[in-house]
Amino acid sequence: MAKDTSRLVEELSLCPDFAKFYEKNRDAFITEPLSEMLLNLADEKGISRGEAIRRATLSETYGYQIFSGLRIPERNKLLALAVGMELNLDQVQTLLRCAGYSPLYVKIPFDSVVLYGICKGLTVAQINDLLFKHGMETLR
Repeated sequence: MAKDTSRLVEELSLCPDFAKFYEKNRDAFITEPLSEMLLNLADEKGISRGEAIRRATLSETYGYQIFSGLRIPERNKLLALAVGMELNLDQVQTLLRCAGYSPLYVKIPFDSVVLYGICKGLTVAQINDLLFKHGMETLR
């Protein structure tokens, strides 16, 4: 069973030797590139790259560049792709961290709308409507 982040942080803080910690927890680290993670998630969800891109309302060329690793999307576009793929919250947070972005944080108004949308299973268009109604930047 995989260790959660808080457990890893606790172990890290108590460990006197980083090398031992690293060796013991090697399997818990995210090592795959973003594009590979996206492909694996798409396979896991049973959704094609094209369908994920369409649901995310991204341009086809740009979307395929993300999946191939030629582009790293902006945070908002990555969120749109995650929503289009119908990822759960844990998967979204991991995807954001893998890309080097901050995870969604409920005390940030934009993030709270996106969190709400993910938890309620809203589409990109529905989340964008909520963001627009509250005077915020949309996902794309």
